[in-house]
Amino acid sequence: MTDKEAGAASMDHTGWKRHFPSLPFVGVFAVILGLGLAAFIYLGIYNIAADEPHTPAVYSVLERLRDRSIQVHARGIVPPTDLASAQRIAIGAGLYTEMCSGCHLGPGVEKSEMSQGLYPQAPELAKVQDLTPGQQFWIIKHGVKLSAMPAWGKTHPDPLIWDMVAFVRKLPGMTPEQYKAIIASAPEDHDAMMKDMPGMK
Repeated sequence: MTDKEAGAASMDHTGWKRHFPSLPFVGVFAVILGLGLAAFIYLGIYNIAADEPHTPAVYSVLERLRDRSIQVHARGIVPPTDLASAQRIAIGAGLYTEMCSGCHLGPGVEKSEMSQGLYPQAPELAKVQDLTPGQQFWIIKHGVKLSAMPAWGKTHPDPLIWDMVAFVRKLPGMTPEQYKAIIASAPEDHDAMMKDMPGMK
């Protein structure tokens, strides 16, 4: 490399560094940012009350985080081949009535006191859904942080969770009369649905 080329390279390097802040500046900025965040949390500035909605920006970030997390973690979950069977749907209907309808409602079901007080609002599952069976299974089994959606996998084995998925997938387009009929055909006793499951006593 000639002296001229070396000088040009040195100038390019110096020019590149000029466009970026120094390490001490970055360090001081990071400390200030950290202290500001700590003060924001300690002072309770952000209103976490369920009756005070998030700002649009915060809600958008949380929504994208939730949706992308579900998509990634539900990859590879394969539904059972008999997911659409009448038996699964009937059992799922019974479970849904006891565990889900208070928040997620159903065709012809009026909003409950609980469903109206939730934030974010629980989706009404009788409306059109864009989730795959695997994603629905993952949500029911693992729940969703910072919402009222519990992790039913803590107390229910996978076969029963798939039964709930089977019923939930039938909800969109179901009439109130069909909903009442399928609920009436469901097993009456929750314990009866649980007793024959592996590992359940």
